[in-house]
Amino acid sequence: MNTGLLHVHSLLRYLIVIVGLWAIFKAASGMSGGKAYTKSDQRPGLFYLIFMDLQLVVGLLLYVMGGFGIKRIKEMGMAEVMKDQISRFFVMEHTLGMLIALILVHIGYAQTKKATLSDQKKYSKSFWFFLISFIIILASVPWPFRELGRGWMPGM
Repeated sequence: MNTGLLHVHSLLRYLIVIVGLWAIFKAASGMSGGKAYTKSDQRPGLFYLIFMDLQLVVGLLLYVMGGFGIKRIKEMGMAEVMKDQISRFFVMEHTLGMLIALILVHIGYAQTKKATLSDQKKYSKSFWFFLISFIIILASVPWPFRELGRGWMPGM
């Protein structure tokens, strides 16, 4: 089951990258265009939010059931986990970075639903929250080219 969850978690990262870029570019084009903010402008942010929420659920299952979460802390102890670069990354850095990114996506999407904001403010706020969350996501993913990275599709 862990291998299947890891596959889903890996596939979702690519969907999040694609949808995140879509949401960022849609907000950026609206900022520069001076047009009204519509439901079709809100849709990419909604998909970004949905995929991030799905990723959270799968990630939490892996954290609880997989080898790089609670199991690692129980086996090594928190002090040893913090000394080991790879364990620290998965137990703390990856988890915390992704939670911060998820919160930023939620805030950015919530800003687009506020009736009191002008259309330009909606574009601007969603752009900045989505962009910062995207940068944090890119920094928190164990890409294969990183020293602690996994393959492009772990387990396959």
